[in-house]
Amino acid sequence: MTNNLSPLTAPTVKRRSDYLPPEFFIEHVRLNFDLDAESTVVSCITNIVRNGQHKQALVLDGEGLTLQSLLVNGEPWLDYEVEENALIIRIELAEFELSITTVVHPKLNTSLEGLYFAADSFCTQCEAEGFRKITYFLDRPDVLATYDVRVCADKQRYPFLLSNGNKVDSGELDNGRHFVSWSDPFKKPCYLFALVAGDFDLLQDSYTTGSGRKVALELFVDKGKLGKGQHALDSLKKSMLWDEQVFGLEYDLDIYMIVAVDFFNMGAMENKGLNVFNSKFVLANPESATDDDFFNIESVIAHEYFHNWTGNRVTCRDWFQLSLKEGLTVFRDQQFSADMGSPLVNRIKNVKVIRENQFAEDASAMSHPIRPDEVIEMNNFYTVTVYDKGAEVIRMMHTLLGAEGFRQGMDLYFARFDGQAVTCDDFVQALQDASNKDLSIFKRWYSQSGTPTINITDFYDRQTGTYRLNISQTTKATADQKDKMPLHIPLALSLLDKDGKTLALDDKGSTEFVAELKEDNLQLNFFGYSEKPTPSLLHNFSAPVRLNYAYSHEQLAHVLLHSPDDFARWDASQKIYSDCIHQMASDEGDKNNSLLDGLLTALEPIAAHQDLSQAFKAEMLSLPSFETLLQQRDKIDIDKLYAARKSLMQTMAKAFLPHWQQMYKASSHQPYAYEQNQVEQRKLNNLSLKYLQLSGEQGVESIIRQQFHDANNMTDSLGALAAAQLGDLGLFDELMSCFEQRWSDDALVLDKWFALHANTPRTDILTRLDILAGHAQYSISNPNRVRSLVGSFAYYNVPGFHAVDGSGYKFLADYLIKLNTLNPQIAARLITPLTQWQKVDAKRQALMQHQLMRISDIPQLSKDLFEKISKSLHFK
Repeated sequence: MTNNLSPLTAPTVKRRSDYLPPEFFIEHVRLNFDLDAESTVVSCITNIVRNGQHKQALVLDGEGLTLQSLLVNGEPWLDYEVEENALIIRIELAEFELSITTVVHPKLNTSLEGLYFAADSFCTQCEAEGFRKITYFLDRPDVLATYDVRVCADKQRYPFLLSNGNKVDSGELDNGRHFVSWSDPFKKPCYLFALVAGDFDLLQDSYTTGSGRKVALELFVDKGKLGKGQHALDSLKKSMLWDEQVFGLEYDLDIYMIVAVDFFNMGAMENKGLNVFNSKFVLANPESATDDDFFNIESVIAHEYFHNWTGNRVTCRDWFQLSLKEGLTVFRDQQFSADMGSPLVNRIKNVKVIRENQFAEDASAMSHPIRPDEVIEMNNFYTVTVYDKGAEVIRMMHTLLGAEGFRQGMDLYFARFDGQAVTCDDFVQALQDASNKDLSIFKRWYSQSGTPTINITDFYDRQTGTYRLNISQTTKATADQKDKMPLHIPLALSLLDKDGKTLALDDKGSTEFVAELKEDNLQLNFFGYSEKPTPSLLHNFSAPVRLNYAYSHEQLAHVLLHSPDDFARWDASQKIYSDCIHQMASDEGDKNNSLLDGLLTALEPIAAHQDLSQAFKAEMLSLPSFETLLQQRDKIDIDKLYAARKSLMQTMAKAFLPHWQQMYKASSHQPYAYEQNQVEQRKLNNLSLKYLQLSGEQGVESIIRQQFHDANNMTDSLGALAAAQLGDLGLFDELMSCFEQRWSDDALVLDKWFALHANTPRTDILTRLDILAGHAQYSISNPNRVRSLVGSFAYYNVPGFHAVDGSGYKFLADYLIKLNTLNPQIAARLITPLTQWQKVDAKRQALMQHQLMRISDIPQLSKDLFEKISKSLHFK
């Protein structure tokens, strides 16, 4: 077997340390698009200024372009050459006008980057480096220009011609064509350019800013889907108001547009004034969308809107600074979501992403800091580390500075850098200068990879009444970094007495303390206690760390019942579950009974509590996911861990059967509303239904069938299907068949159906996957379909993907080989489960590595896959 991963064939590595300012700037851009699905003509006129007194040629990025003409100051220019991915223009002028005409082929562009044509519409996606697929350009984020854009197309087929900024002109052309002109007065990098052309339904509204400016709001959706857009539009208005109230930030153009498209690699894109969204994050009504869908739409709408300031008005100097905009904006959308719903449930949701996905990335070959040092393919660094760990880093600064100090730092950041491309260091410096808080050590979070472990021991001196916490930090060597330095870590905590009361920690009577760990070790002393307290640690997950404190299970139960921090209570429940599952999976049968008994005793008051928040109760009674459990041990036995988790669920189902019966409420047929009380009731209801199914009680199948047929909303429909999936698959198949018949014409709803099939543990799963891939609504060229079927199988079908014969690994590899040339970006995102081979047994490791080698041997392996495979195969 040959290996295409040799250094001779390796793509170029880009390094943050090699950054140099651009040799030229582009002040203004005039674009003209003559749209045609087969061949689109793009005319680009730019005003270029040389940066300094150098004599270097102008080198423009370009990919897959046909150059038709090149003019300098209106005259043909011949001193140039076209290379594979560049246009080199030899010129000595300090300032000049450059006119370039290129031809692109949107219909053939299956990568969904640059300008592409899908589902009878034109669309663009330029972040990170897609603009070079439209025209030759300085495709880098630190080149900012104003844009005027004219779009021409057939009027009947494409009545809507959209781009960034404000609409300034429109008119008729010959041969049934028309044009629309747009002007964006705010300087932006080319990755924020956007164009959409098609025939849509339009939902219109308006928003009046705090200063009295009226902004037109326009939401474009596929024909016939207008009724599914109102929630998205309402979410936009909530976002605009919240950003004004919390951060003092107003929208700045006359119009804000959102377009929902079905063919999109990402969730959404924040292009200035013209957001392009994956339709799954726009379209919703009660019948077709779950509570989670409604939440995700609200959250993603907010995220892209918030980018208007944290990403657009102030942008990244280079792509290594990606967390400057993404980590910050994820933090902002998390704060928004907490204010719109349950702060606790939202925080738990955030932490699950960190523990299930980001900790896994830290422990893998793809480990990198939130500000990476090197990269081959930039699309590979749109990761949970950059986004979600980046948000946790911002949250820690919010904790250290307080809400008021953080807001002052944000105000200074915008005042200093509005209209500029800057770095993560610039952001941290603004927060430091505004607050006078020394963040010099804290900056290490941006350059150091890995998950820190906080080790805590304690000591109580009864004679003096002194309680001492000895705190230390360690971070293991990662794939990209061997040596680690101490980090600045905020650790929020409180102390509980034997009755569960929160103890005063100082003379002022404070009951919560935020310790700041800046060195390897820290000692905290608390005085005046007549008995040894129980510590409640890492309140609200105050830092993205692993916590190592030798809690007894009696102490965990004490925290679970009495901590003043609800997150700490939930965290204690997860620790008890995890310990029990891992012990059950370790064959230590003699210890299991006492540990299991202790678990059930600790949870009984929660299950029986009548007045506890339904959402909180549901979270407390939900086991850690298999993905979370996987990250808690260096090596695991896949089969035993999976069986142990399932066994504990069954035990809890039987032990708390009267509680599940009491908590489950049959459908009341009340009209659906996405509001907190109803969301919490459905959450607890559907969890109870799962446990009822696992209890083995007679009559549960009829309850599941009844809920499925009576449901007036998608949350309860899928709740019934998820419960049926846990029992005899005959009922599951019956209900899934009914579901398919009802939703056969709605591809987004069928994505849920594909996903349920794909993650169902059954012996014939690969045969079923092949059949599903031939479904009329399935398309390998649509990222949503691929993620729902192939992604759901690889990420969540533990027995199927990890089949001991390696067939699940081969299935994924075969699919990635197909996607390599079709859509390498999606292929690279789906390969992640294969690259995490180091967690499993030696036999499975060999099988997974074999499939990685198979993929590496294919001709024309994409940079996207090359980078991940090469790092994974060289990981020790």
